[in-house]
Amino acid sequence: MRPSTANCAFPMPVITEAEPITLADDCQGLYPIREVARLTGINPVTLRAWERRYGLIEPKRTESGHRLYSMTDIEAIRRVMGWLERGVAVSKVAQLLANTPPADNPPPVASEYGDWQARISSALTTFNEPELERLYGQIFSSYPAEIVFQGIFLPLWQQLLRTQDVFGHTSEWLMLDGFLRGRVQHRLQLQAAGARQCVIVVAMPGLCRELELLVAGLLLTRNERVVRVLAIGQPLDELSLICQKLEPQAVVLFASHALGTAHQRRLMRLAQTLNCSVSLAGEGANLAQEALADSSIACLGSEARLMNQRLDADLKAILGS
Repeated sequence: MRPSTANCAFPMPVITEAEPITLADDCQGLYPIREVARLTGINPVTLRAWERRYGLIEPKRTESGHRLYSMTDIEAIRRVMGWLERGVAVSKVAQLLANTPPADNPPPVASEYGDWQARISSALTTFNEPELERLYGQIFSSYPAEIVFQGIFLPLWQQLLRTQDVFGHTSEWLMLDGFLRGRVQHRLQLQAAGARQCVIVVAMPGLCRELELLVAGLLLTRNERVVRVLAIGQPLDELSLICQKLEPQAVVLFASHALGTAHQRRLMRLAQTLNCSVSLAGEGANLAQEALADSSIACLGSEARLMNQRLDADLKAILGS
């Protein structure tokens, strides 16, 4: 992937073959700005602006004043890129980062995910589906579902989606997208039919892709509840009919992009028509917290652990248990 000089359409970084540059003993494991620019596709001018003007990253400095970035800094850059891709102004990103900190237990070796991504990329480049299947099985046997998808597969899927102008990336993305959708749908079908809780997950129209919706549904599954993921394109004004038949305890709407004012109003009107809890999940929920603060709609967030904690609390209040 060639570094981009644009400040808006950033590809998601995938930490693969890079190793820290050989430095003094007290700087081991750190990356100079030129290497970070190569890894992330963000040019050094932009990286410096994010630091000086907005305080989004805080690299270390050598005695001569050169910037050195840790893997934590690179992950912060990745999160900034994600917010910018969703239409958030760079001046507002710092507050959002503070409100949605990384997981309490980050992976001990972040580059481990990059190693898996590199192997997946190799399988995609050669269109080797048996190898992709083998890697998928190995990863699922090594990590929980939230790491499998939110830590490994989805960042690579997003990068390919955002760099489709690179020859071959569209074909690779289509292969990965179809492969993952099939595997996630299969896992959703294996849910226990007798669970006492039912949750419907449905897309906010035009604000997510099918794989993102399916993964959200999978990450919300638990032994005590079954999650029904409705198809992309589901009319929101017909949800009341579906809820009459399925009698869910909660409806979770999913959005990976920011909700406009019209979307927010539509969501609040919808909540008044349904006889169950209504929540919003995904990056759109992080962005809409302030706008929905005075409504009955709970914002679950986008990180798997947090989504489940908030949904569990909501369902516990409803069921009175």
